[in-house]
Amino acid sequence: LSVARGKVAEGIDFDRHYGRCVVLFGVPFQYSLSRELRARLEFLKEAYQIREAEFLNFDAMRQASQCLGRVIRSKQDYGVMIFADQRYARQDKRNKIPDWIQGFLEPGHIVMSTDVAVQAARTFLLQMSQPYEEKGGVSASVLTPKALQ
Repeated sequence: LSVARGKVAEGIDFDRHYGRCVVLFGVPFQYSLSRELRARLEFLKEAYQIREAEFLNFDAMRQASQCLGRVIRSKQDYGVMIFADQRYARQDKRNKIPDWIQGFLEPGHIVMSTDVAVQAARTFLLQMSQPYEEKGGVSASVLTPKALQ
C-alpha cells in the first residue's frame, strides 16, 4: 500500500511476483494552494497560455500513470490496473493515459460494478499465471516466412 506522490510510488519497482495489482482510489491532484504551485501556474498561464485546470489534469494523470507503471516493468510482466474512481471514465482523463495502457482498455471494462471487476481480474490473473512457452526459430517472428525472404 502506498500513496501517489510518495516515496514508494516513485522509487520502488514492483516487478514480477512483487506486484500484480494497482488500485487508484481518486485522482492524484497536487495541493493547489501551495505558493510554489500557484507561481508555476501563473508562469504557465502568462508564458504559454496554459490554463490552470488543463495543467492540473495533465499533472494528475501523469502521476496516475507513474503509479500504474510500478506494476508493469518488462515485456514479460503482467498485472491488473484498477481505476477506482468514476472520473477516470471521462474522456478528458482517459485521453491522458499512455497509449500502451489505452490499448488494453476494453470498452466493456470502462465502467464496471465491483463484483464484475473482481471476476474479470480473477479470470485475467488465472489466465496469465499459466505456463507459457516462447516459440523459437522462424515461427517466433511476427513476419511471415514469405516476407522474411
